[in-house]
Amino acid sequence: MAPLHSHCFLIFILLLLLLLLGPRPGSADLPGTWEIIVPNAGIASMHTAVTRFNTVVLLDRTDIGPTRMPFPRHHPCRHDPSDPILKRDCYAHSVLLRLSDNSLRPLTILTDTWCSSGQFLPDGTLLQTGGDLDGFRKIRKFVPCDETVDSSCDWVELSNVELAEGRWYGTNQILPDGRVIVVGGRGSNTVEFFPPSPGAAAVDFPFLVETEDKQMDNLYPYVHLVPNGNLFIFANNRAVLYDYRTNKIVRNYPPLDGGPRNYPSAGSSVMLALEGDFSTATVVVCGGAQFGAFIQREIDSPARGSCGRISVLSPKPVWEMEDMPFGRIMGDMVMLPTGDVLIINGAQAGTQGFELASNPCLHPVLYRPDQPLGLRFMTLNPSGIPRLYHSTANLLPDGRVLLAGSNPHYFYKYSVQYPTELRIEAFSPEYLSPDRANLRPTVNDIPSTVHYGESFEMLVSVTLPVVGIIELNLNSAPFSTHSFSQGQRMVKLAVTPSVPDGPNQYRIKCTAPPNSVIAPPGYYMAFAVNQGVPSVARWVQVVS
Repeated sequence: MAPLHSHCFLIFILLLLLLLLGPRPGSADLPGTWEIIVPNAGIASMHTAVTRFNTVVLLDRTDIGPTRMPFPRHHPCRHDPSDPILKRDCYAHSVLLRLSDNSLRPLTILTDTWCSSGQFLPDGTLLQTGGDLDGFRKIRKFVPCDETVDSSCDWVELSNVELAEGRWYGTNQILPDGRVIVVGGRGSNTVEFFPPSPGAAAVDFPFLVETEDKQMDNLYPYVHLVPNGNLFIFANNRAVLYDYRTNKIVRNYPPLDGGPRNYPSAGSSVMLALEGDFSTATVVVCGGAQFGAFIQREIDSPARGSCGRISVLSPKPVWEMEDMPFGRIMGDMVMLPTGDVLIINGAQAGTQGFELASNPCLHPVLYRPDQPLGLRFMTLNPSGIPRLYHSTANLLPDGRVLLAGSNPHYFYKYSVQYPTELRIEAFSPEYLSPDRANLRPTVNDIPSTVHYGESFEMLVSVTLPVVGIIELNLNSAPFSTHSFSQGQRMVKLAVTPSVPDGPNQYRIKCTAPPNSVIAPPGYYMAFAVNQGVPSVARWVQVVS
């Protein structure tokens, strides 16, 4: 008979193997799956955006020092005498990810994009504004290209125009006329527009002065274009309805309980799907740090778990309060094709800033806005990778969510508790589980361009017979940075019941958005949704 200590040793080995090879604790019965799609992206993406060619622009600071993405041998290096680390910089600080094969291509960025802002223009060009140091007033463009035909597209830094005022921690939002408004920034309590009118200057916006506290909790304000054409702007713990055409505040909203919610107090916000007669808009603001955590460097200060929800155009709007399953700072709110919201990334303690957070929040949460108060949150399968400061989350055309970045350090560090994160993950919500594959529609035909208010047809195929209505939902491609997706938008189109049109195929009549206030001009991911299961999106341009 073997000695007792031998049995104990064998049991120990078996338990160790189960820990290393088995599923993560608590994850077996929770919805959603994870995969690492890029083991090493070369950079930690601080800003991320998905283009209409199914590529992803990843962007970090330029003064970060060496990345893990050196330029090819004959690629021109960046020369910057004022750079404190690399005056001759031969490393990429921006990368293009091709989703078809997860390949990477380095891009060239010349001026500092630290804590800058961005937005897609109506023609699909990514506009990128501001930053720090030599990027403070810079305007850059990235015109995406079809990588299967041409892989020469790269950043262009505009030399004939610059911002009227420096923008660091500002927010961009596309407007109904195709212009972009740039709101706020550190020391910039103003707004301005791109393209600018000749001789145009920045416009004073006193609301940002009123919401500035000793922590500067008015940075990266949450900006949403609502159906009456005005902007809902949230900073610190307050919100206003702003008529940018007359530079007037037309409504003040009651303060949101629970302390500051913007940078550096690290909450997030989303406007729920626009639908029906498009006469209402609902905004949700979730999470945040305790006031003072940033100033006092309190990395263990518990994050807030409260969310406020408000009907922006209601005659008497009030905040409806509810609590997430976890306190969370630096969470990203991603609008899914179904109209549900994924809350992902971040930490349960501390605040935004370098090395100021602890206790990563690894569990995503699904927010189901159509459920009754108290039943809206569902805890999902956790990741094994902490995503803290400077991480991003973006909806992909196949319905997955891309997670990139996390660098809570001033420079790249790898041998620390929360290292600079170069891996890129994809999270698959439960609607992509194998048991729902027979419900997943395929869009066989849809116009590549639709005009406001016009009727058009979509052909879809589904393995199982269709029961109920197949939806057609348009999701914008926002610019994700610092826990807010600038320009994120979803519009549910009016559709007729599906009509059989051949084996397993259905014809559906759809109506385009009524005007550019509901859906600003540009490219959208068009998802057919059958019983809560979305198709792979087709890119559709919405035009006048």
